[in-house]
Amino acid sequence: MAEVKIGDNCMIGPNVGIYTAGHSIEPKDRNKSGYAIPIVIGNDVWIGGSCTILAGVTIGDNSIVAAGSVVTKSIPENTVVAGNPARVIKNI
Repeated sequence: MAEVKIGDNCMIGPNVGIYTAGHSIEPKDRNKSGYAIPIVIGNDVWIGGSCTILAGVTIGDNSIVAAGSVVTKSIPENTVVAGNPARVIKNI
């Protein structure tokens, strides 16, 4: 529903989900409308297997997303993130 931009020299592992779409949290008419927010993945990013990247996220250049992480917020460049939700665990 929205654009996904993937930079140069990225590595994306198997079973990675990149989701631009969402829905209202209000129960009434939740299934009748939705929205989409673009995702930007910078240059030289490494996304490990089985990660989930949610709508509106930007992953900065040179960053690493550890396997199995759920990225709910944007990630600065030159960082390693891991977990659910993904959190910065190291600067590169």
